[in-house]
Amino acid sequence: MTRLVERDCSLEALERDPWPAPPTDASRLVAMVHALRSRPIGELTVEDMRLLIGQDVGLALLLPLALEVLRDDPMTEGDMYEGDLLSAVLTRSPAVWKERPELGQKLGVIVSELSDLPPSLNQEVARFLAR
Repeated sequence: MTRLVERDCSLEALERDPWPAPPTDASRLVAMVHALRSRPIGELTVEDMRLLIGQDVGLALLLPLALEVLRDDPMTEGDMYEGDLLSAVLTRSPAVWKERPELGQKLGVIVSELSDLPPSLNQEVARFLAR
């Protein structure tokens, strides 16, 4: 069962796992991930979710939210390219889908209805469905 989350709380609060501040010489990506973990999850943009999911951060909380977005618009995009959120979700480790099979089923329904995908995204869908 997908658990309901308080969208006005941050990943840090919901996971009860505050991270220390990133090092002063941290990369832009590391600094951004740290900053996004303290933002209420209901305020995260598609790009924010793509970035966090792509870094395997907060998956238990973010995958259900990403699937809500993808159900309405599977080819939604963050800052990279059309379908970049879908790509980030599809390419998570198979272990993620074993831990949360109900999410994998929902994603399977979403992607099984897609056609005319770019070749790279088509390959990711095929790999996901073959898991």
